[in-house]
Amino acid sequence: METFDFSAGQFLSAVAVDGRGKTQTRAYSIASAAQANRFDFCVNRVEGGFFSNYLIDMPEGEVVQVHGPHGNFTLRNPLTDSIFVATGTGIAPMRGFTQWLFPEEGRHAGEDRSGGRQIWLVYGTRHASELYYRDYFERVEKEHENFHYVSTLSRAGEEWSGRRGYVQEHMSSIVTRRAEKAAAVMSSQAGTGTAEAVAEAVTAVQDVMVAELPVFDIHTYICGLNDMVSAVRGRLAEFGWHKKQVVFERYD
Repeated sequence: METFDFSAGQFLSAVAVDGRGKTQTRAYSIASAAQANRFDFCVNRVEGGFFSNYLIDMPEGEVVQVHGPHGNFTLRNPLTDSIFVATGTGIAPMRGFTQWLFPEEGRHAGEDRSGGRQIWLVYGTRHASELYYRDYFERVEKEHENFHYVSTLSRAGEEWSGRRGYVQEHMSSIVTRRAEKAAAVMSSQAGTGTAEAVAEAVTAVQDVMVAELPVFDIHTYICGLNDMVSAVRGRLAEFGWHKKQVVFERYD
């Protein structure tokens, strides 16, 4: 097969027979953008788990059956400013999104499909060793001023000098700063920059988000365990975001 087409963010289902002769199926988000007939998985070894160990220990050249692509966890069109929020192996589709926006290989290498939209990736894990693809995302951030990599650890040791805490906290800061910036622009255009005017403008921006508008100027994409996804969705609801602005996929 010369090409394997899929949309960044979709998943494949892998199928294999375990040691008891039972057919096992597991869904894995594709951790890359489409590139010829290649794709990547992000697999975290689970002690006692069949499929993660099966894939990780698979010798080079062995074949595994997959079917797909499946899923609607894809970038919405038209592309808007976007916040990607992930924990653990939920980073897989976010890497696919990033590779599609800023391709480095193939016939689209060097293109910028972001259209200048601001892209934030908020990625949380427990320990620094679990920050998958860290070098890649840091490189993209250096090369593209509209891509912002925000990593945070929930169980960081004393040696960690970066951000701490949970992804919803840092995501909230991004939403707040963005609303304040939009409010400042609105108040300056109205000819006043007082604190009261900015506060009124922030409320106006949030009210617009609640409206049933056909097009939004920002979306949040969330992938991870259910508790995190629910926490981020709840926080966005508090900000007045419409449910259509929030795209999510959970894997537990």
